[in-house]
Amino acid sequence: MKVRMMFSLFTALFFLFSNSAWAEPSGKLVIFHAGSLSVPFKDISAAFMKKYPKVKVYREAAGSRTCARKITDLDRGADIMASADYTVINKLMIPEFASWNIRFASNEMAIVFHHASKGSNDISNTNWHKVLLRKDVIFGRSNPNADPCGYRAVLTMQLAEKYYGQRGLAKKMTSKNRNYIRPKETDLLALLESSAIDYIFLYRSVAEQHGLDFVLLPDEVNLKRPELAQYYKSASVKISGKKPGSTITKRGAPMVYGVTIPKNSPNPEAAMAFMQFLLDENKGMAVMKKNGQPSMIPAKSNTYSKIPYQLKKYALQ
Repeated sequence: MKVRMMFSLFTALFFLFSNSAWAEPSGKLVIFHAGSLSVPFKDISAAFMKKYPKVKVYREAAGSRTCARKITDLDRGADIMASADYTVINKLMIPEFASWNIRFASNEMAIVFHHASKGSNDISNTNWHKVLLRKDVIFGRSNPNADPCGYRAVLTMQLAEKYYGQRGLAKKMTSKNRNYIRPKETDLLALLESSAIDYIFLYRSVAEQHGLDFVLLPDEVNLKRPELAQYYKSASVKISGKKPGSTITKRGAPMVYGVTIPKNSPNPEAAMAFMQFLLDENKGMAVMKKNGQPSMIPAKSNTYSKIPYQLKKYALQ
């Protein structure tokens, strides 16, 4: 009798486990992601749906801070939140709206242009700041309060002032062409293509993905090198805080993207499957690398203890 009862219990547990943890994901999967992730996430989502045909992925691109506020302020349900700056998740979402954060990719700032941009024939990584300050040149950048690329543009200007020894450079640049500030960095691409503007403060990966020309900036300016973290900290900018009317100070730091599953995920099973697909070096991360966004996996996480056991191998304690 005891053997029969134990077998029945084992069978029940087996079917319970197989119908939940092992079930193929299905349904709607909603992803909020940074604009600079639009191209790789489009390809990753297509590959994911090919593997899991019962899932339909819906992506919404916006500035990372805007993405977070859709969840925190507008109570919109999302299954994946992927930010161009992992600290957006830490500062705006944890602990109320997310429990953990995995750092998964990197990038660098660049000055992006095309063949018709004024000064494009002689711009270089030694004179780019002089070209951008010319009266006949117009450059665009994204909103620091909505988009990490926006505050990184300001940090880049400050680091350039320090690197080139040009006192007042950052103030001159931040006060120029303010009517060409947009919600997210990819909003500026159409303006560049139509020659409404000549240059953009933009991520190198986005320039490569769209076949645009760009100036590579010195490592002391481009926010790329982890070993220059202390140096980058010398730059800072105030942006809107967690509560209306409040502000926080963003200091220069190496670029690191972060991703999480929000607590209000409507489809956590599909979200977990997507996370595993995204973070796999031969799947999602191979697409990220192909699109100019090198892998950071595994990287240290200050939320390691909260990361689901299925994903702990993609982070470090």
